[in-house]
Amino acid sequence: MPTSPEPIEAVSQRLDKFLSEQLSYASALGPEAESLTRAGASALRGGKRLRARFCLAGWRAVGALDAPSAAVFDEPALAVATSLEVFHAAALVHDDLVDNSDTRRGQPAAHRALQKAHQDAEWAGDSDAFGRSGAILLGDLLVAWSDDLLEEGLEDHPSAAATRRAYSRMRRDVTIGQFLDVAEESAYTVYPDDTHAERALRIASYKSARYSIQQPLQIGAALAGADDEQLDALGRFGHDVGMAFQLRDDVLGVFGDSAVTGKPVGDDLREGKRTVLVAYAREMLESAERDRFDALLGDPALDAAQIAALQQTIVDTRALERTETLIAEYAERADAALADARVDTGALTDLRALARAATERTA
Repeated sequence: MPTSPEPIEAVSQRLDKFLSEQLSYASALGPEAESLTRAGASALRGGKRLRARFCLAGWRAVGALDAPSAAVFDEPALAVATSLEVFHAAALVHDDLVDNSDTRRGQPAAHRALQKAHQDAEWAGDSDAFGRSGAILLGDLLVAWSDDLLEEGLEDHPSAAATRRAYSRMRRDVTIGQFLDVAEESAYTVYPDDTHAERALRIASYKSARYSIQQPLQIGAALAGADDEQLDALGRFGHDVGMAFQLRDDVLGVFGDSAVTGKPVGDDLREGKRTVLVAYAREMLESAERDRFDALLGDPALDAAQIAALQQTIVDTRALERTETLIAEYAERADAALADARVDTGALTDLRALARAATERTA
């Protein structure tokens, strides 16, 4: 049944309905189950709903070609788009745990919130271990919810098989990408410095570009019955926008305003993330300077002066300038990918607007 044409409002309504059902189910299992479910609801608050936006844009890009009513999102499209947001919440819960991040969107990360709940309840045992264990299980619960929503949307749908395949590829690729990211923080020492940027771009492709934009776009298009030519054009557009999106994220992780990003200034530097930005900076440093840079990078206790010193090094080596240039190149390539794409013209305008929002953002 058609619902609101505004993507975020429609997805929020669908999510609220689903969470209400889950809370009703959990409340019958006792207060602990209910508290885990409420933690899941908290993990789903806020955010840009980027994956849902691109999923619905992909659905409309193909669906509206033959059916003008596709400007209004139907129940299957909303359920599938919402499932991507729930999966993303799961990924963030686990990502914060892996990175040992204290905050997410200006609020305590899930493992920290669960740790505090354990302390406040005065339960026995190690509150830190409880928080970490609880966050692993919370992420798993969110993945299960994502699967539930996906199946609700695909029940008796003619494009169910193609959509499931696209969804499975997304899950596989982001998991591999996350591991590549974790591995690079240790493995970078055995690879030549001049290969680090290329390796960082590979991680960005699997961890973010495909997962954040390309694959949500293709999932929506597959649901609408896209053919291979349409999937290819949208895929090329989505991947290049996704690369620009991740590179912008890397810049914000070093130079972003904490009041806007919701993360501490220079958080990526404290976490030691081996981004393209860092690789470009290291390429231009002499051996002694590189050693000093590496000694600071990844220190969770970095103070404001040390963060500022690393930021200045990144600027002085023109790493920031080179990254901004690369962002612009990816954005230009993405726009060119849509030049001859067989998609709805109204959706084309929306896609280009979404691309600008993803690559020119401040948070």
